[in-house]
Amino acid sequence: MIEIPNPDSLASGTTYLSVYSQIYSQTEHRTHDLTATISLRNVNRKDTVYIEEAVYYDTHGTPIRNYFARPIFIAPMETVEIVIDEIDREGGTGANFLFDWRTPLTGNAPLFEAVMISTSGQQGLSFTTQGVRLGPKH
Repeated sequence: MIEIPNPDSLASGTTYLSVYSQIYSQTEHRTHDLTATISLRNVNRKDTVYIEEAVYYDTHGTPIRNYFARPIFIAPMETVEIVIDEIDREGGTGANFLFDWRTPLTGNAPLFEAVMISTSGQQGLSFTTQGVRLGPKH
């Protein structure tokens, strides 16, 4: 955890990422639990990315937890991961993240992805989602 150097000289943004702790199986009354790996990727070759917050919300829009008590940095081409265990059902079928971040003015925005997976018996299930950059905060 670090202090962000010269925050006024950095571009800032917010990215939304859908994440599924559970999905419906067979009917709306039966769900299947999933493990989710959330990747925070710095796609810059030379610039550091700063993540100010990574807030996880449940299906109803209630914040569950912020994964970083203080800002962190992601080095060029580095990936930081958050894993939500299969037994963690707090997020539900409509969980999501909001990430607040900063980059140098000439840098690329970070890339946020989630991979959800589950295996049961001889069956496996996996799929991915990608973050969407949101407009300015109001």
